[in-house]
Amino acid sequence: MSTNEMTSWAVDLKDVAAIYPFQGYEFILYIAGLAFWIYWHVAQMRQEGTEVSHEMDADSSGDKARAHIDRY
Repeated sequence: MSTNEMTSWAVDLKDVAAIYPFQGYEFILYIAGLAFWIYWHVAQMRQEGTEVSHEMDADSSGDKARAHIDRY
């Protein structure tokens, strides 16, 4: 299946038009991916921090956790 009318790869690729989609957008896609990666990590840290604080508030003294540990 060919989308660019090439029948052989035995040609100089500089003479051929785009050989893959979105050619020329690599840097923009890199920046978008990097921004999403950073956003995801920040959002994940906030969500986990909230979860940990709720767990700590539920058992602030640690007595329940110690009781469960001692039980085993």
